[in-house]
Amino acid sequence: MRRKKKISISLIILHIVMGVLSIIWIYPYVWLLLSSFKPSEEIFTRTIPTRLTIDHYKFILIMAGKMERPFVRALFNSIFISFTVTFSVVISSAFIGYALSRLEFKGRNAIVNFIIFQMLFPGFMFIVPLFVLIRALGLINTYSAVILPSLISAWGVFMFTQSYKSIPRDYIEAAKLDGANTFWIIMRLMMPLTRSTASIVGLFTFIGIWDNFMWPLIVIRDYNKMPLAVLLASFNHEYSSYVGPLLAASVIQTIPMVIIFLILRKYFLQGISLSLK
Repeated sequence: MRRKKKISISLIILHIVMGVLSIIWIYPYVWLLLSSFKPSEEIFTRTIPTRLTIDHYKFILIMAGKMERPFVRALFNSIFISFTVTFSVVISSAFIGYALSRLEFKGRNAIVNFIIFQMLFPGFMFIVPLFVLIRALGLINTYSAVILPSLISAWGVFMFTQSYKSIPRDYIEAAKLDGANTFWIIMRLMMPLTRSTASIVGLFTFIGIWDNFMWPLIVIRDYNKMPLAVLLASFNHEYSSYVGPLLAASVIQTIPMVIIFLILRKYFLQGISLSLK
């Protein structure tokens, strides 16, 4: 009986601690969201506003374009770039991962080791060589300059490779007996069985590309081609006194990530639970 009481008390304490930590974690976003609807004079002076307004959102979506900061265009630029890269990373990782996990060919282990070795280096080490290459190809200030370096992910390939190894070969042999080719096996058999891995790779790739700041800042100079993160930083640098619109733009920037997470939450949590077992 005492043991049960001790367990229940410890669980209560754990839930209280986790509840307090979750409030601390989510408070900045709640403040950001609430402040984006506050009148400008109340953003830093009142916790609870006397009234709510959408003037900051109107300004950032309509007036900012007249200030040569087209936020709507930048939003669609980010959506286009992020979805293109995410789709490419998931598909390329699925096919390359299948080749490295299920096909026998010379040099396979060397490729796997090279992928793992490449994952040890931070991305900023490759910025200068990438810039030289993109400039040599004449792609500076184009969407291709942002998209091409991210079309394949070593981390995504590694995740799919490890995930495919857990699938019994009997499934693949049965599909081959039914006349399935390699493309059908990957798209209709392997990927549905590894939805959790695809969700994790897709989610983290999307977030990484959506929040990517340094590389687009280097290769994009036209405001009409900038992703939202870069344009927001540019607006903040030149018009930092417009605090309300900046907060509204920051809220808009977080919305796609929240939506993607809610859509993929089920498979993402499944993948996390499987990785912890």
